[in-house]
Amino acid sequence: MTGGSTFSYLALGDSYTIGEAVKQAESFPYQLQSQLKDKNIRIANPKIIAVTGWTTDELLAGIKQENLSGTYDFVTLLIGVNNQYRGYPLSTYRKEFSELLQKAIAFAGGDVRKVFVISIPDWGATPFGKNSGRDPQVIAAEIDRFNGANQEITAAAGVNYTNITPASRNAATDAALVASDGLHPSGKMYGQWTDALLTKVATVLK
Repeated sequence: MTGGSTFSYLALGDSYTIGEAVKQAESFPYQLQSQLKDKNIRIANPKIIAVTGWTTDELLAGIKQENLSGTYDFVTLLIGVNNQYRGYPLSTYRKEFSELLQKAIAFAGGDVRKVFVISIPDWGATPFGKNSGRDPQVIAAEIDRFNGANQEITAAAGVNYTNITPASRNAATDAALVASDGLHPSGKMYGQWTDALLTKVATVLK
């Protein structure tokens, strides 16, 4: 890394990007910033465009409203759980996720290596999921379909994909992976996501 430059980071998503129900420092964008700093890679505070409950169309609208100018040194994108939760069609998700991915690539200055897509975790494995009145196996199958779509679109674009979904299902047997609200990941689970991203991001920035 040259003369102490500071890299910029744009994080696009929903509650999983904000770190709903945990301290900001425990969210994965902030853990990633901290871990990269430990590798002597300085990252400015993440620019986060994410709201709890957002679907793909709401994220698209949120990005438009922010009216961002310029590009970022790297971008993360994690979106879709609320499309699944609300029963929105997979075909709509495919279309809107494709649009979001193209926007993420544009924000990375057109460099596909600097975009990192993260799979949708399985909320059905959480206490909230188990008590939701929905069948956790049905939730899991639907999440897998949404992830199948986003993974296919990501691969076709030549973008890096990080699959955190299998590990998210460990929440069914490890309460330490779930935040106090019984639904969202804990700082521990976000730490696992950070570990999965860290080397990939560091390699691109060095």
